[in-house]
Amino acid sequence: MGNCYPKPVNNLSSTNNSSAVFRSDVKKKEPMIVKHPSTAAEGGSDSGSAANASGETVPPSGRIVTPNLKMFTFYELKSATRNFRPDTMLGEGGFGRVFKGWVDGETYAPSKVGIGIAVAVKKSNPDSAQGLKEWQAEVKFLGKFSHPNLVKLIGYCWEDREFLLVYEYMQKGSLENHLFKKGAEPIPWNTRIKIAIGAAQGLAFLHTTEKTVIYRDFKSSNILLDGEFNAKLSDFGLAKLGPANGESHVSTGVVGTYGYAAPEYIATGHLYVKSDVYGFGVVLLEIITGLRVLDTNRPSSQHNLVDWARPSLPDRRKLRKIIDPRLEQDYPSKGANKASELILSCLEPDPKNRPSMEEVVVILEEISAIKTKPKETNVRTPRSTGPHSDRRYQSTNQSPFNARNGRGVRADNRSPIRSY
Repeated sequence: MGNCYPKPVNNLSSTNNSSAVFRSDVKKKEPMIVKHPSTAAEGGSDSGSAANASGETVPPSGRIVTPNLKMFTFYELKSATRNFRPDTMLGEGGFGRVFKGWVDGETYAPSKVGIGIAVAVKKSNPDSAQGLKEWQAEVKFLGKFSHPNLVKLIGYCWEDREFLLVYEYMQKGSLENHLFKKGAEPIPWNTRIKIAIGAAQGLAFLHTTEKTVIYRDFKSSNILLDGEFNAKLSDFGLAKLGPANGESHVSTGVVGTYGYAAPEYIATGHLYVKSDVYGFGVVLLEIITGLRVLDTNRPSSQHNLVDWARPSLPDRRKLRKIIDPRLEQDYPSKGANKASELILSCLEPDPKNRPSMEEVVVILEEISAIKTKPKETNVRTPRSTGPHSDRRYQSTNQSPFNARNGRGVRADNRSPIRSY
């Protein structure tokens, strides 16, 4: 029996930048000891709410648990997704494809469309060398946690070369699609901050567990949204246990996604808990500007959002020009200023100078409490000549590496990207 899911990443030297394996929205991982799923999670069916070994219900605040994950057969998941029909596919990445399926709400047995509950089934590419490792990382980390801001892992399947994972279905999809997908409805300011708070709470939980977990791949595509725009972190394929025994960091191969990885990690292979905080700052910048962190469709000086926007963040006048024009000035200036200050602190070059994710949550909640003044909604900023002046940059769902690069690697898979 077994599980199905994403791919792992190649090992890399942690000595310098030249050996870094990155993906422009491409995932890479380090090898893990291959174990049967039963060593990572207990078999059996999950009644719905996670419980610990004593049967105690997990509180909504979240904590480490030992859930009884459902061990699906491949036939059951094939039935739940109608033989993985193309019209049930929710998305595709380097790990393989994600399909929408239907199962009974109590037994998780396959059911007809519209009956029971919807689930998301991640099916790895059988030819992927990374599939098993990434699948194992998901079960190892996500299978142990229960928290409102982490996507719930319901069960798994592992049969022959088929590796699948079954998650709760997130109705609104990814934050990435809402920010960048052509034709997507603009997200209001308050909703954007709500999403940021939820994602920050998820990271804060991981950072404060008994054995600290570094997420290592925080980005907009890994933030999923339920029907009420509550944010939940997904895809733990790159997650890694944090430093122990008083160490400040762990040394590891450099892997991740272009644009979101912290500079100290890229340069040295030293991974800090606050390396995640840098990635959060990048995503918060995407949230308020509506721009991808990397986009070669923009003018050359604006390809890298962090480099281009950083000088404007401390200047209130310049800040107004880079905030997403789709908000139509319907946001509190004080809240935007405070958000820009938070972004700058998260992007500090020295990880010691970055706030903890717990501190980030507090500041975001303060920003959320700042309301828009009626007169602010009538202010119009003159047409900008920046990246917002031509929404072609937002009418595509591609990052700079989504188009084929010189090596023929797409940004939405998990193949190595070697130049940084």
